[in-house]
Amino acid sequence: MKVFDLKSVFLAKHAQHVVLIHFPIALFLTGVLFDFAAQWTKKTIMATAAYVNMLAAAVSVLPAVATGILAWQWQLEGQRLRGVLLLHLILGCASGLLIGAIGWIHSRAGRGGGSVLPAYRLSLEFIAALVVALTGHLGGFLSGVNVPL
Repeated sequence: MKVFDLKSVFLAKHAQHVVLIHFPIALFLTGVLFDFAAQWTKKTIMATAAYVNMLAAAVSVLPAVATGILAWQWQLEGQRLRGVLLLHLILGCASGLLIGAIGWIHSRAGRGGGSVLPAYRLSLEFIAALVVALTGHLGGFLSGVNVPL
């Protein structure tokens, strides 16, 4: 393999998921931190940062989930999943739905309309952050980054 062989980078059976998944994770977790900080400090700049991060995470979760499903179909040829891979798929879909729902909550309230965000969103964001973290942790085992001792 050549060092800068673009064909091998873009046509690897799972490489796109491994790269793309970091965007919704980072955007969502950063958005959660900004939202909690906005709630605590009552600063609108923090709320705006949370809003932008949540919407960007909700948009970027679509290609991340799609490439995860494609990696399963291409690399494993659609075989039946079990164990850690099945749990990763279930939690990944749950994470995607939670991020999408939270993005929808933020988009409905908007930042220019003066609407108030519902108080339950912070609990939902916290639960979603835990699900995202667990999903990513399992993904680390699947990619070989996290190895059992």
